[in-house]
Amino acid sequence: MHAAAYLEKLNPQQRQAVEHGVSGAGEARKGPLLVIAGAGSGKTNTLAHRVAHLIVNGADPRRILLLTFSRRAAAEMARRVERIAGQVMGANAAVLTEGLTWAGTFHGIGARLLRDYAPQIGLDPNFTIHDREDSADLMNLVRHELGYSRTEKRFPTKGTLIAIYSRAVNAERPLEEVIARSFPWVAGWAAEMKAIFAGYVEAKQAQGVLDYDDLLLYWAQMAGEPQLAADIGGRFDHVLVDEYQDTNRLQASILIGLKPDGRGLTVVGDDAQSIYSFRAATVRNILDFPGHFSPRAETIMLEQNYRSTQSILRAANAVIDFAAERYAKNLWSERPSLERPALVNVRDEIEQANFIATRVLENREDGIALKSQAVLFRASHHSGPLEVELTRRNIPFVKFGGLKFLDSAHVKDVLAVLRFVENPRDRVAGFRVLRLLSGFGAATAAKVLDTVATGPMVPSLETFSPPPRAAQDWPGFVTLARDLKSRATGWPGELDRVRQWYEPHLERLHEDAATRQADLVQLAQIAGSYPSRARFLTKLTLDPPDATSAEAGPPHLDEDYLILSTIHSSKGQEWKSVFVLNVIDGCIPSDLGVGTKDEIEEERRLLYVAMTRAKDSLSLMLPQRFFVHGQSRGGDRHVYAARTRFIPPRILDHFATSVWPPATPEAATAASASEVRIDLSARMRGMWR
Repeated sequence: MHAAAYLEKLNPQQRQAVEHGVSGAGEARKGPLLVIAGAGSGKTNTLAHRVAHLIVNGADPRRILLLTFSRRAAAEMARRVERIAGQVMGANAAVLTEGLTWAGTFHGIGARLLRDYAPQIGLDPNFTIHDREDSADLMNLVRHELGYSRTEKRFPTKGTLIAIYSRAVNAERPLEEVIARSFPWVAGWAAEMKAIFAGYVEAKQAQGVLDYDDLLLYWAQMAGEPQLAADIGGRFDHVLVDEYQDTNRLQASILIGLKPDGRGLTVVGDDAQSIYSFRAATVRNILDFPGHFSPRAETIMLEQNYRSTQSILRAANAVIDFAAERYAKNLWSERPSLERPALVNVRDEIEQANFIATRVLENREDGIALKSQAVLFRASHHSGPLEVELTRRNIPFVKFGGLKFLDSAHVKDVLAVLRFVENPRDRVAGFRVLRLLSGFGAATAAKVLDTVATGPMVPSLETFSPPPRAAQDWPGFVTLARDLKSRATGWPGELDRVRQWYEPHLERLHEDAATRQADLVQLAQIAGSYPSRARFLTKLTLDPPDATSAEAGPPHLDEDYLILSTIHSSKGQEWKSVFVLNVIDGCIPSDLGVGTKDEIEEERRLLYVAMTRAKDSLSLMLPQRFFVHGQSRGGDRHVYAARTRFIPPRILDHFATSVWPPATPEAATAASASEVRIDLSARMRGMWR
């Protein structure tokens, strides 16, 4: 195949982005590149082609840094790169793309770099990583030690504290500002929280642990040191970032620090799909990106949409055109359609559910599988009435969200054993493990951890005298620790060893032990794909599997099922037919999302994201009344609703407006028959008077 033939399927704008600055030896001689990739415009395909094009033109894949927002996305990108490069290089492509070892998430790459540079920045290279729950537990220990467990006024919980701490770190904002903007109900506790956060940092350092935020924070600190930043940046000729609109200020600081002149830097994203401010992401990163460099970064727009019909795009463009600040683009499609998106007026949420269930079944009869249809909503509880109606009609469905794999107690227990052996100073892991043993209370567990902290783990455990009521469980635990520390079993056999030890505890603690055991079998299968215990613990914490057997997943007895999803969870997905619940003020935008101009703009982008998930058919539901739960004024009640402010009268011609249920001739006939029946009944009663 001709060297450039693999580019022929790209449209002109995609090809321009792929070839930007690429010359011989894979060099990107031009400055930084920003690719604004509209919804459905082939963003992933374009980015994969750019990486492949660099490799085909001589770039060393080991010197390419590719940052994505999930390990799965990085793996898929690598597969695409190999497939594209293979069209030119044949079998050699596989060898080269195996060298694409620096493809992963910000947190995953950060963990690798921190281990590499640990001696230079004062870290123990054997640090362990806490997930969010473990971080909250450690925060709670510090909170308790500082005496804030008992206060006259309600003090923030561990979950609130870790959320505030994380937001302040990732947004690079002062604590007082974060509290005022996002957590106003804890105003007045700023001084106490600063003390807790300082103690939390000291506890992490003393125990040799990092949390998620540290993986970015330490990396950003390194990127702020000119010598370290130059050394890290010099390891990579090309840095490419996917979904740049979802980055936070800390991540932007990392990129600017690594490539201050922007040479070799490519970021791809869509400002119109920036909807994760609750994770500290900021649309300012992508809006301000070109101005960070001199000369400014080149900007290329991908506007051809390969997903939706032109009528859907015309309506979505009209909605986002009102955005206060954005990159002006006009999505278009070669897929014509006379069917405009529908604004469906219904009486209330019950009729809304009735309409959707009816249409979903009609679509199914027309050959549209349930899996090709989705119902989207602003907040998870909005789907309640619909779930009841779907269940009543025996329509199977899956609701995205729910229990994550590592959030389940039994999986966390097994991982805590491995983490405690890997790093005996990890008090959160140790405390969790020791409390599994019968007869071990908080005080006894603390004594064990204090003993272990002063010397080698196994000898310390062997010399510890457990309380009499714990004597039965203690020897088995010490033997387990000795086996794992000696690595006699080898990896991944160590996980099976932990499972055997844990099994009686599982049966004692959980009635559904058999179901939970299946999760541990799955965990063991996952472990087999990693070369070591340390690598397994790091990767699993950074990129956990999606769900446990306890999650309400795809119905076991149905091969087809309807998709229910929050709009946030729907990003990146597409379906033939899409219904959006409650497209009314108070829901979209949410009552909780109209405090500031920035919040209102993000709510507008949420509606845009929902609309651009649809390929062929889009229905926006407008209940005239909806149920308000738990408001401070008026309690639980129905309120009258108005169409969302994001669809003003002047763009209504992009939509088809309807009312449901319609006044059909059949309905009129039924009403007439009902009147006749009433009259005849009265006549019949009169016959016996």
